[in-house]
Amino acid sequence: MKILIVDDEELIRNVIKTYCLNEGYSTFEAENGIKAIDIVNENNDIDLIILDIMMPKMDGFETIKKVKEIKDIPVIMLSARKEEIDKLSSFDLGVDDYVTKPFSPKELMARVKAILKRNEKIVDKYIYKTLELDIKGRTLKIDNKIIKITPKEYDLLTYFINNKGVALTREQLLANVWGYDFYGDDRTVDTHIKMLRHNLGQYRDLIQTVRSIGYKFSIEDK
Repeated sequence: MKILIVDDEELIRNVIKTYCLNEGYSTFEAENGIKAIDIVNENNDIDLIILDIMMPKMDGFETIKKVKEIKDIPVIMLSARKEEIDKLSSFDLGVDDYVTKPFSPKELMARVKAILKRNEKIVDKYIYKTLELDIKGRTLKIDNKIIKITPKEYDLLTYFINNKGVALTREQLLANVWGYDFYGDDRTVDTHIKMLRHNLGQYRDLIQTVRSIGYKFSIEDK
């Protein structure tokens, strides 16, 4: 998932970016509305925008109007202003949520997840060449033969597929596949990826090692 963070305060952008990366999202940043529109024009697959109202050059209201002309992207509006008229104006423009500053980054991430979940396309199967992952049936086939993998390997593969092309740290994989309350270490991730690669056989190289970061699921979609 790709998140565009638009705020003229670098500190706020950095905080939001850190939390987004911890959740496995990739990010773009813009310090004003004009740059945000340029990024939307250049990247047609942005999944959500976190947008400040009060910015130089072009405010959030004008920015969202321009963005909606390009693509209907979900938006969370940020503002230090609590006036009802600002909230109503935002929702009239098609904003999905409105968060006032100062805000809790954890609460913001919860809202991000909720909006992305509402807007996600439900896919029953993922197919790449002769690899077929049945999302609902929790089965993996290669060359039309069922490949036996553990439930955790299945969860790991599904998470990789849902974050194709994103370099994921071991900490992100532990948090999102094993859960925040799991008491393990990096070796847990490495061991499971080694087993998963073995079971993927001819497709083992789809899970790439990213030096000094972690792993990435990388393919060229059909």
